[in-house]
Parts: sequence; structure tokens; C-alpha cells
Amino acid sequence: MHKELKTPVQYLKSVGPKRAESFREIGIETVYDLLFYLPTRYLDRSNILSSSQVIKYTAGGYDGEVTIIGKVLDKKVHRYGRKQLLKVSMEDSKGIFECIWFQGIQYFKSTFNEGEFFAVSAKPVITKYGHLQFTHPDFDRIDKEESEAFRNTGKIIPFYKVPKELKSTNLGDKSLRRIISFAVENYSTLIEETLPESIIRENNLLNLSDTIKNIHFPETYDELAQAKKRFKYEEIFSFELMIALKRFSTKSITHGNSLKTDVKRLKTFLKSLPFELTKSQLNVLSEIRKDLESPAPMNRLLQGDVGSGKTIVSLIAMIIAIHNGYQAALLVPTEILADQHFKNISSLLKGTDIKTSLLIGGTKKKEKEMILNEILTNKTNLIIGTHALLEENVVFDNIGMVVIDEQHRFGVEQRSKLIYKGKSPDVLIMTATPIPRTLTMTLYGDLDVSIINEKPKNRKTVKTYLRSEEKLPDIYKYITDKAKEGCQSFVVYPLVEESDKIDLKAAMVHYEELKDTHLKDVKLGLLHGKMKWQEKEEVMLKFAAKEFDVLISTTVIEVGIDIPDANIIVINDAFRFGLSQLHQLRGRVGRSDQQAYCILVTKSDFISKASQLKLDFTYMSSKDIEKNKSILRLNAMVNITDGFELSEIDLKLRGPGDVFGTKQSGLPNLKHVNIYEDYELINKAKQDAFDIIEDDPGLTKPVNQQIKSNLKNNFSSHIYYSLIP
Repeated sequence: MHKELKTPVQYLKSVGPKRAESFREIGIETVYDLLFYLPTRYLDRSNILSSSQVIKYTAGGYDGEVTIIGKVLDKKVHRYGRKQLLKVSMEDSKGIFECIWFQGIQYFKSTFNEGEFFAVSAKPVITKYGHLQFTHPDFDRIDKEESEAFRNTGKIIPFYKVPKELKSTNLGDKSLRRIISFAVENYSTLIEETLPESIIRENNLLNLSDTIKNIHFPETYDELAQAKKRFKYEEIFSFELMIALKRFSTKSITHGNSLKTDVKRLKTFLKSLPFELTKSQLNVLSEIRKDLESPAPMNRLLQGDVGSGKTIVSLIAMIIAIHNGYQAALLVPTEILADQHFKNISSLLKGTDIKTSLLIGGTKKKEKEMILNEILTNKTNLIIGTHALLEENVVFDNIGMVVIDEQHRFGVEQRSKLIYKGKSPDVLIMTATPIPRTLTMTLYGDLDVSIINEKPKNRKTVKTYLRSEEKLPDIYKYITDKAKEGCQSFVVYPLVEESDKIDLKAAMVHYEELKDTHLKDVKLGLLHGKMKWQEKEEVMLKFAAKEFDVLISTTVIEVGIDIPDANIIVINDAFRFGLSQLHQLRGRVGRSDQQAYCILVTKSDFISKASQLKLDFTYMSSKDIEKNKSILRLNAMVNITDGFELSEIDLKLRGPGDVFGTKQSGLPNLKHVNIYEDYELINKAKQDAFDIIEDDPGLTKPVNQQIKSNLKNNFSSHIYYSLIP
């Protein structure tokens, strides 16, 4: 890095020691840091209209948003009985317009001051008095100079996040723009390139210096688009280099455990199962067997929708390892789930010579010491446990197979702790959260992927309905009637107890209410997150034994014991849940050959909106999608039952960011790339990254020194980069 880029921001014009301290508090210490403090949005000149133009277009039937720049004339609070509104009058060169607010009045009243200039954006309305009016508009404060420059030249104005630390030293939008503008003008040419010339040329990218200029102060939107493309490409390119390094590191190991399958013993076990494996399960098993028989360690991701039968597949893989003299470990995220797996697997292995042990945080000291000794001396073959398996005192004699269930619940360091307890063990990681194909290719490029896409035989599709809160008495009557037929139900609430901030139903409160009212004729149980795992298990076991007809619960049942007779789930305030979570909750029912039902309860106005809103994103703007996320989620749940299809919808709704838990994976979070919209760019960057690592896995060639230097300088904290020599 050029030494002048290391200049402390204190020495920039208009900064000084006090403001430098406020910059330091948000992570900006040098000029280089400041150059990479990027705008969060821009004032879009394509929508700037005068007040007279807006009136003309609105009168002509235009129904979209517009942006208009004006100066504040005055502001008044008008009262109508108990209600009040704030009206701010503004003017531009062609006339007067109004902005009104019904909420947050005191805040907006202090924000809009006479004589100040603002760019406001919203749908315009012509009142019955002929006034041009905007209700609760988006807005940006700009100064008179910027207003005139914008009006005369069409200048694109960047806006930056101004945290409270900067505001405390009187730094606002305008002053921050001026400081960054000075830095860009005087220092951007000193920025060293981080990508090879061949990559830049082949992908038609801007050089990094021009990228910085155009991301901050673009002259045209084409320049801005080019700058954004460069940031997106480099972000995903660096990301994929990490994935490629990890894959090469795994594949280069040739001293793994080459296992042999004892076909006769395996067939005997399969015949003992109380069910037949599906064709999809058998196909996945075939892929896993090839991995196990290879000298290279298996590194496979097993995806399967809720109830698809991943656990039995992983158990068969562990049995193969155990038949070869190795130990196997199954790591799960919660104690109740570990206990469930232990009981189910022990039952399936009854009559075999395989010894199974359970190790969790709640294991008593004396029993734990015995289990640790059995693990050390290979007296136990299959060890099921939670984070307790990761402790240093857990020492395996000869672990050859590691299975990680619900892998997204564990960080990469946690997973590595267990894997490194063996010598290049075979690794199978599983998820019941369907991952879109795009994400699988992007995030899990270092893994081989298997998918179980077939439900067990005789399973019926869960029927899903959207109902308003007013229908709850009818729903409870239906639950009561079905209970007489032996059908059990879940009733789920988002919170454990009432919150002052959000008015949501609470499991504990409604349990007390329902047992005395609508559900007084059935046996009720209660389950929530504040219970100890043994208490949760006791409740679930009682529910399984039909001591309860209905279980009132929070989302702790998202992963829980299978209850074959539980065929109704009612999810209250369903709009508060994410799509993946709703699908996981729906997976709690329909575990038998009986018809199951999922009832999503929400506000009545959501019902009418959901019926009007199609799941067609081609005609919806990003703003419309953002505004209608909750309704679109509910609509998707009613119309789609396939988890992988829902995951694609979820990806579109969530957009860029940490959509697949990079914080848990040891990878950097994505700030620029939109996984859904930038699919082609992602594929190209991935191909470039994998080609480079395949050709030069140590990044030792002169042409790759820029890449290597950039990774070490900017991403050394991420675990996969420790693979770089």
C-alpha cells in the first residue's frame, strides 16, 4: 500500500483530532479506510421533476413514485380531536407542495427547518383543493449549492451512513461528502490494483482507482453501474478463491480411510428396518459409498427436506465406518435432539454388536467419566452428542466418520474441532433447511452435494391454509373435534411472554387462557425455550404418549421428536416468521400416512392482500418486494410445499447479505453481491477463481501475486485463508 494512503484522517481538510476520534470509533483511521467507506444510496436524477411536471403527470394518471427537490417554507401541527398530523410546506422554482406525516411527528418536526433544502420521494397526490401532496415521503437533506448543481447539471449525489459517532462532532451528509470528495480527488490514484490485468480485461472491469472515483461521485449511472460491477466481482471472486482453496486442500489429501462395505452385514441391517428406503435415499447411499471407498476423505453435504430420511442414511454411512474398525460421531445442536437421535438409533441397532453412547452437557459427572473412557479405549463405536463432543477431554481412539446435523447451527471452528480429533476422517454434513441451487454452488463449492428429494412412501402433502385471527374460535373447535378422533395438534406462538415493544401472543399467557376457554375439553401441554432440555424432553415424550391432545409451544418444536399422530399445526402471527422457519414448523406434522394440516393465522388485512398478490417477481420492483415480504411469504407457504422451491422464493425475498450464514461458515459476509440478481457474474467469478487455484494452488506464480497479497492483507482473519502458504 502506498504510504500516503496510510495518512491518518486527522490530517485531511475539515477533520482534525476531535473528528478523527469519531471516525476511529466507526473503524476509519486512515485515508485508505475513508476511500472504502462507500455510499449507501444515491439521489436518482432520472426521477427528478418540478412541481408543475408532477401535477401534470399525476393528473394524467401516473401512479408511480417521483423525486422532487424543494426548500422548506414552514411547518405546522394540525389537530383533529385526539389525532394530529404534521404538514410541511415546501417550494421549488415552479410552485408549492406539501409533505404530511401522521406518525413520528416530533421527530419530523425537528428535522424539517425553514430554509433548508430536501429531496423528497413518494407517490404524489392531488388533494381536492388542488394541492400537490406527499404522505410520509422518503427524504434526503441537501444544501442549496447541491440543489442548484443538481438542478442545472443532473449531478448524482451520494449519501453515506452517518452514525451517531460522526453526528456528535457535527458531521452530517454535506460535510462528510466534502471530506470524502477531498480524499477521492487527492488520493484515489494512489490505490494499488488488486486484480491481475488479465482478469480485468477478460471481465471488462474498471481498474480499482477509477472504481473508487465512480462509486463515490459518478458522472453517469453507467459509470456507477461499472463501479458496482467491479466491487461485486471482486467480492465474489475473493469469496470463491477461499472455497477453491478449501476444496483443493481437501481433495489433495490421499491418505484418508479407504473403507470396504460389508454388503452381507449391511443387507441384514437394512432388512431389520421397519420401513423401506426410498429410491432417492438409495441413490444418495451409493454416492456416499463411493466416497467412503475412496482413499481421499469424504467431504459431502447431504440436503433433504423435513422428514425425508437423512438420519437413517447417515446412520448407514456410520455403520460402514464402524464395520471397518473406526468410531463414528454424530454432532447435533441441541440436547433434546441428541437424546432423540440416541434413543432412535439405539432402537434401530438393537441386536447388533454396535455400542452407542450419548454425551451432552447435562450428562452427570460419573457417567461422563465412564463414557469418556469408553471413547478413549474404543469400547463405544457410535457417539452422539452436542457441543460437549468438542471439549478437549473428549479423545477418540480411532474416529473415522464425522456426521454434523443441522450444520448451519455450528461455526466452522466448532466443526473443525471435532473433525481434527481424527486423522482425515470422512465428513458428512446435513441440513434440513433446503438450500437454493445458487447458494449450494456458491457457498458449498468445496463440498460434494447429495440431495434426498423424495418423501417416504405413503406420506401425504400437508395442506396449508391462511386464516384471520377472527377465525380462531372455529379453528379451536376443529382441533377439539379432531382430538376426539385421536388427532393431536400443535399451537405455536412467537414469544414466551408479553413484550412491551411488540404486541404478540405469548405461549405461557395463552396456555392459561385456552385451558379455561376454547380448549378446556382437551388435554393441554406447554413447551417453551426457557425450560431445561430435560423438561422439554419430558413434555415431548408425554405428547408422544398421547398424555396431551394439544401442545402449546414456541418455536422450540422447530426441531423435535416426531409425533406421528400430530397432524394439525396452528402458527399464530405467522407473518412474524421467516419462510424457512415456517416450512420447518410445518414439517412437525404429516409424519404418518394421515392427512395433515398447517393453519397460518394472521391479521385480516393480510388475508385480503395475500389473495391479490401473485408470486410473480417479474412485475414487482425491489421496493414492492420489500414492502410486501410478509404477505409474499404467507402466499408462498399456502401455494408451495416443496422446500427447495420455497428456498428460492426465500432467496428472492431476502436478497443480498448473510443469507446463508457466512458468519457461521468462517467466510466473509457479502455486502455488494445479490445472490439472486447477480447469478451470471457469480458463476464467472467462481470459474475464474477455481481455474486459478487449480493451476496454482499455492498462488506462487508471479501473475497471482496481487491476488495472494490482497487475500493476506484484507482477509487474513478468515479461517480458510490459513491455507495460503
